[in-house]
Amino acid sequence: MQNNSAQLREKAFRFYLVLTGLFIASLVACNLIFQKFFYWTPLAFLDPEGNSELLSYTFQISVGIIPYPLTFLVTDLISEIYGRKRADQVVYAGLVASLLLFVIVYLADAAPAVDFSPVSDAEFSKVFGRTGVAVAASMVAYLVAQFIDIRIFHFWKRVTRGKHLWVRNNFSTITSQLIDTAIVLVLLCALGTLPWAMFTVLFLNGFIFKAIVALLDTPVFYLATWYVRKKLGLKLGEEFEL
Repeated sequence: MQNNSAQLREKAFRFYLVLTGLFIASLVACNLIFQKFFYWTPLAFLDPEGNSELLSYTFQISVGIIPYPLTFLVTDLISEIYGRKRADQVVYAGLVASLLLFVIVYLADAAPAVDFSPVSDAEFSKVFGRTGVAVAASMVAYLVAQFIDIRIFHFWKRVTRGKHLWVRNNFSTITSQLIDTAIVLVLLCALGTLPWAMFTVLFLNGFIFKAIVALLDTPVFYLATWYVRKKLGLKLGEEFEL
């Protein structure tokens, strides 16, 4: 019995490490790739003759937004399975990783390139030179949004008595994503990284995109929590203490 308990704890710890790794990798990637912007038109309805678009919407957003929703999905999974304390610890770990990223990029940018370097100083600075600004802005937004997300998640978990996963998953994520998008754009515009004229369009694009992703990842959240609970022998709403 004691051996089975130790094996179960080891399994739970491995799941936790995997989720933590996904969280940190996604967060670091956001801060590295944020300077490239892309467009995406998910819906475009044509008239019966196919001559013109009757309804379409094109997102214009940073590629940094692609991995970012995964961080909220991961903290929701950790909150659901391991509780608020472990979710908070992962957020702190992400902060440390991001600060380390800032130091590494700063040192790499300051190091002079040799003549045969495939990437010149100017090219490197153009891609990574504003990473420090991005890290500073995103860390403020990140800490506020993640802690709000975790606390709203557990509020709804108590209210629903561990049922209705979609309620706490979507309500916590969409609310925190709204706050995160607003804070990071205000800071980036105030620091001169982005023009204020772009604030409204980037805010709407960013928040709507994140809200859509939050809704779409609900089946993933259900599947992941079901799988981990099954492996760890947890009942609905029950948490595993590491």
